[in-house]
Amino acid sequence: MEMSGKKVLITGSTDGVGRRVAERLAARGATVLVHGRNTTRAEELLAGIRGAGGKATFYPADLSVLDEVRALADAIEHDHERLDILINNAGIGTSGGGAGRQVSRDGHELRFAVNYLAGFLLTRRLLPLLRASGPARIVNVSSAGQQPIDFSDVMLTRGYSGVRAYCQSKLAQIMFTFDLAEELAGSGITANCLHPATYMDTTMVRQAGVAPLNTVDQGSDAILNLVTSTALEGRTGLYYDGQRPSRANAQAYDATARERLRILSLTLTGLA
Repeated sequence: MEMSGKKVLITGSTDGVGRRVAERLAARGATVLVHGRNTTRAEELLAGIRGAGGKATFYPADLSVLDEVRALADAIEHDHERLDILINNAGIGTSGGGAGRQVSRDGHELRFAVNYLAGFLLTRRLLPLLRASGPARIVNVSSAGQQPIDFSDVMLTRGYSGVRAYCQSKLAQIMFTFDLAEELAGSGITANCLHPATYMDTTMVRQAGVAPLNTVDQGSDAILNLVTSTALEGRTGLYYDGQRPSRANAQAYDATARERLRILSLTLTGLA
């Protein structure tokens, strides 16, 4: 896909694989809307992109706070008349943010809030802008680490573990992607998701105490495939492992479970 003139929002793009995707898309002519929490890292990224002749703008927001997600959406809508691509990449790993169960300012289990609810709310708030820019693409950066959601204890008040919380939040992302793809069928907006690479050399992986197995370039290759591939034009509701089509956890294909998650998410984000 020709990226010149396209506008791309990448959450979590001041570090790790999101940063590499931002650099590569800017080099191909896209205007990149960088998101993160660290202003110093953002300024370094913007200086590098602009120094190479690219275009980028920084939008700070803490995605663990739903009001900041809303403010981010408002800022994007205010500043831009179009949004061609939304990449929901921001997230925290199994041990990010400290040990033990944590809750967001809104009272939600932290990984569910950051890895899933923030992207759900941001995407739904930006749908009018994406529709106005169609054809447009939504890419959700998930993980092969997936565990079914226990709807009797979504916030994991019993038997908590960071791994369980992370894997549940990542499956929720995939379920949202499939649900959204059905909702947007025929609209000109596609929604796909992927596991970019296993244990990339990122802050998230290092915090978990795991030796990296893959590079951020390998992960960014996989993300860029969903963002730019002409072969994926019009194709939606897909889950990829790297650059290969794959199958997610069985719950992702359960329409009843997806509906329960949708109703819950609309309620938790105030969109119901």
